[in-house]
Amino acid sequence: MTDTQRRGRRIMMTPEERDIYLREQRTCRVATLAADGPPHIGALWFVWDGTSLWLYSITRSLRWSQLCEDPRIAVVVDDGVEYDELRGVELSGTAEFVGEAPRTGERCPELDVPERLFPAKYFGMEEMPHDGRHAWLRLTPDATTSWDFRKLADLAR
Repeated sequence: MTDTQRRGRRIMMTPEERDIYLREQRTCRVATLAADGPPHIGALWFVWDGTSLWLYSITRSLRWSQLCEDPRIAVVVDDGVEYDELRGVELSGTAEFVGEAPRTGERCPELDVPERLFPAKYFGMEEMPHDGRHAWLRLTPDATTSWDFRKLADLAR
């Protein structure tokens, strides 16, 4: 194993650190694929339930139409300004459409958790508002990578 690989493992977030980080962060960048064009990357709000990343997307968006054609998705959540502050998580896999699209609030038990977490996180509300323009995507990642460069200070000691 090379020094770079060992360092990479030491700056990875633990599962507990990753879960806390994903619960606290507010914005992610979502990458989708076009059948005959460039990938699309856009910012989106999300919630993390400990297993899956839930994205509330406009259904008349390029992101949505690309995922209908090819559900492969990659998402990055990151922050930090200075090099030794950089942290983040990259998740990739297949997006799943959950509930009706667009979402109008029909009963869907799979959405109980994200529809409790999302309005509390972003609106300070207990109930999920439905505007008839958004719908839910679930990413249960096949692959997850994380980094926390703040741990580099510990490695230098």
